[in-house]
Amino acid sequence: MASVGSKPKRKKAKHSVSLSDLKTLGQQLLSSRAHVNNLPTLLSYVSPTSPPPYALESLLSLHSFFAPLLPSLPPSSSSSKPSPLNLQDDPDFIYRTWLRSKFDQFVDSLIDLAVSPDSDETLKEIVLDTIMEFVKTGNNGRFHSSIYHRFLHTVVHSAESVDFLTDLLVSNYFKYIDVRYFTYISLEKFARTLEAKVITDVDADSQDDSHSRARSVLSDLRVYCSCRMESFILNIHYIISRIPHVVGLDEKSDCELWSGPGNGSKELSENSKVEDKKLQREKHKNNVFSAASIAKKIKLKFTKAWISFLRLQLPLDVYKEVLVSLHHAVIPNLSNPIMLCDFLTRSYDIGGVVSVMALSSLFVLMTQYGLEYPNFYEKLYALLAPSIFMAKHRAKFFQLLDSCLKSPLLPAYLAAAFAKKLSRLSLSVPPSGALVIIALIHNLLRRHPSINCLVHREDDDETTKCNSKAEGDSETGLDMSSRKQGMDWFNNEESNPIKCNAMRSSLWEIDTLRHHYCPPVSRFVLSLENDLTVRAKTTEITVKDFSSGSYTTIFGDEIRRRVKQVPLAFYKVTPASLFTDSDFPGWTFKYDDGKEKNDGSEIKNQ
Repeated sequence: MASVGSKPKRKKAKHSVSLSDLKTLGQQLLSSRAHVNNLPTLLSYVSPTSPPPYALESLLSLHSFFAPLLPSLPPSSSSSKPSPLNLQDDPDFIYRTWLRSKFDQFVDSLIDLAVSPDSDETLKEIVLDTIMEFVKTGNNGRFHSSIYHRFLHTVVHSAESVDFLTDLLVSNYFKYIDVRYFTYISLEKFARTLEAKVITDVDADSQDDSHSRARSVLSDLRVYCSCRMESFILNIHYIISRIPHVVGLDEKSDCELWSGPGNGSKELSENSKVEDKKLQREKHKNNVFSAASIAKKIKLKFTKAWISFLRLQLPLDVYKEVLVSLHHAVIPNLSNPIMLCDFLTRSYDIGGVVSVMALSSLFVLMTQYGLEYPNFYEKLYALLAPSIFMAKHRAKFFQLLDSCLKSPLLPAYLAAAFAKKLSRLSLSVPPSGALVIIALIHNLLRRHPSINCLVHREDDDETTKCNSKAEGDSETGLDMSSRKQGMDWFNNEESNPIKCNAMRSSLWEIDTLRHHYCPPVSRFVLSLENDLTVRAKTTEITVKDFSSGSYTTIFGDEIRRRVKQVPLAFYKVTPASLFTDSDFPGWTFKYDDGKEKNDGSEIKNQ
């Protein structure tokens, strides 16, 4: 005998009912109220452990049963007020309350079935359509936000992959503006809940128990919770980043709603076609009005959802994805984009690739929304390092760098500092980076004639002192005689562009590129030997044409070039050594049995 309180095994009960019997139970439930006891049996088959044909057959029967009853069912017991005493003993009210509890159980089973990894994809699609149908009709024709919130909560907090279900939701239902509206509301709540959990964990760390065993258990638990929280954040980002943009919605837009305005109480007149048309016209106006009113508020909900999401401790991969799309997918749709200034300035201060990726959004806020960032050019100057020329997003960075240095109000010392820093980098970067540097320096010299003195400079004391006064350095009266002849005043290790002494230097590094080993670099330098003092004679170079270059692009361009004269190495006698005696007069290169000695005796000075 089974013990008291033990539950019967569901698998044995399922084998006792065939698919045809299950279909008969559904037909009986739909035909008469006397067979309402078939409802619990059908509900037991709406489960991830049920075979798909059984789950589908039960789902279809239950959906057909509950759909016409939803307007007459009382509110859920968890959200409703206590019912009056005169209705608590009413048999019909008790029956409808029981049906309401079974409907809630049915919705919970559908949600579990939708997110279960054991469910078939075809079945998931049908389940999602059923859930969204209840969202549409379960609140007297208005959007049932409670069911939708429960569904999204389960999707976001699922430990398994929900990409397929989310893609279905995006493709089939995110075109409706009310679905997007309530999605933003739910995602904001989820983000705030996760943020509160992080704050609670920090407080718990500060009041941690002194026992080592307790600390170990708490540490393992927090690691597990941290992994789960990263999964939740990934799910939130996957949904919020795929909601269509709200740009273009206005009061005149006839936006499509998933649910109606809730006109279930109105009935069409059967005798008058005029009243029928009039009512349809009024209903259309109500739909447009509802869509327009939602369009006014959806931007605010969009802002709250994204701001709440960006307050979370984002994983690094999510952090980078957000920064890549922030300037074109989020900032134009925010009600007040300046709210992102703290997030972007913190990202810009991190340095490295993260700073490069945050530069796009920060530049948009500065140029389009009036953000003041006093240390912007100092941080931008610090980003100029050899590693930036190998970064993934270097093309966008170089284009933004060229735009940031375009202002005619840029001080001469800043323009000179950037030109000199880039010139020094040209000695250590790949050939593709040298091409970008040449284009950037050419544009700087053309836009800022005050730094044309960097092109060629003689060791002149008076000129150096004048430049020192213009730069405001403390070494104004320093005697040049104490410096070695031809010494570069530029301090490449200085992070402050004001103190790097760029105005005292020259762009000698660019002159060395005339003899660069890569032919495109040397040709590009020679092609730019124009009179930069008269800007009308030159035009700016489009940095975009060089910003995404690499060894592959350079090699591809070279093999496509049609060369008329090709240099050839011709020897009448096969060379016996790498260098000839005429290359190094006074030196002899000898080899002993083809093996090079390490004591240096093979190279003798004659």
